[in-house]
Amino acid sequence: MTEIRMVEARRVRALDGYRLEIVFDDDTVGVIDLTDFVGLGEVTEPLRDPAYFRRVFVEMGTPTWPNGCNIDPINAQMTMREAGTLRAVSAAV
Repeated sequence: MTEIRMVEARRVRALDGYRLEIVFDDDTVGVIDLTDFVGLGEVTEPLRDPAYFRRVFVEMGTPTWPNGCNIDPINAQMTMREAGTLRAVSAAV
């Protein structure tokens, strides 16, 4: 059974290829690929533009874009853990 931890994003940085690097408030950091997420619908369509995708910021612990589109930090961290891209901040280079 997967343990669900309540976390919030502390910092977010857009990377090439529709990826985000997210630092969480539990001192973990990871990268998530959102290629399949961008352009899924009306709200995510603007994210296809790389310049717009880079406008991501943290609002109330959640990675968010200016149009209100956001991703759930808990789900993002679980996805990173399953993909093996989550690590302790102290281990980040």
